[in-house]
Amino acid sequence: MSRSALTQRTGLNRSTISDLVTELQELGLIIESEANTTQGVGRPSLMVSFSDEVVVFAVNPETDATTVGVVTLSGKVIDKVRHTHSAVPTPTESVETATRLIAELRAKMPTTFRIAGIGVAIPGQIRVEDGVVRLAPHLNWVEVPFARMLHQQTGLPVFIDNDASLGSIAERDLGAGRGFSEIVYLFGGAGGIGGGVIHGGILLRGAAGYAGELGHVRISDSPREDYSGLQGTLESLVQRDDLLAALKIDSADDAQLEEVLSKPVSTKVQKLLESQIDALAIAVGNYVNIFNPEIVLIAGYLAVLHSYDRDRLLSRFRWSTLTAPQDRLLVKTAELGPNLLMIGAAGLPIAPLLAEPAITQLFPARGK
Repeated sequence: MSRSALTQRTGLNRSTISDLVTELQELGLIIESEANTTQGVGRPSLMVSFSDEVVVFAVNPETDATTVGVVTLSGKVIDKVRHTHSAVPTPTESVETATRLIAELRAKMPTTFRIAGIGVAIPGQIRVEDGVVRLAPHLNWVEVPFARMLHQQTGLPVFIDNDASLGSIAERDLGAGRGFSEIVYLFGGAGGIGGGVIHGGILLRGAAGYAGELGHVRISDSPREDYSGLQGTLESLVQRDDLLAALKIDSADDAQLEEVLSKPVSTKVQKLLESQIDALAIAVGNYVNIFNPEIVLIAGYLAVLHSYDRDRLLSRFRWSTLTAPQDRLLVKTAELGPNLLMIGAAGLPIAPLLAEPAITQLFPARGK
């Protein structure tokens, strides 16, 4: 936006905005450029925007692959690489893979780029303050100091958080949750199902920071266990691996799954999809009854189910939901697509830079 728009938005006077813009330009965090318009007369307005030469690395370790992306301050993913695993990686193997991918991406960067740090989205329970993975059941990780391990290998500051929590924040700020303050977000991936609840515009963390484990809510008397050993939960009944096995596919991302399901499938696959959609609908109904959100956002593998039979999901959902909370409720898929966790993870190292831009250290593209 322009300096004048910044003045109006912030309520600060013009000279203060001018000083701040100048300081942030000198720090290399923002740039000014002429507006792309042919209307009007006189000198075009100068538009203030983030510099695309300050970036962060986003890392998402999963059971089947580790993905690393390069993300700008404005949330644009400008590079990304995905390394598939033949077996569930150990923490050490995951760190080594992420370190190698980061080095490869770093080697391709222009020398003018600077790096603010690394954000990691992990499918598990995270102690955010010291970057320890308390439990990532699908990865078989327990009490892993992942942030410290990755920092030792890369020399960059590392921040980690739960993948679903990061996805909910990304969708709140840059995706389908923009403009809403009461949001229930559900994400399904290779590591199971997680979620996030936004109340009053703020992510619910709980007493110890582990709130939002929506995949572990019991919705059935089925004895089947989820990845944490709990029976009859949403995660136990809706598993991506079950669909891959039914389709006889070893590995596929969500976009590839949607493409496969756009064509006729066997009766066995169809029945599996319908049972998973019904389980998802019951769970969504429970969350709506409890939290009374404005919008429910469905992402990852769960969005594949939504796309396969949206009408079935919504009709079954209404059976398990009180009438009043359905008023003006929206149920839709997340907008950020395959880059969702890259953008969410990137927000972790970006946050301290935005909070204290003058004293936050940036690292050169060519480094360790």
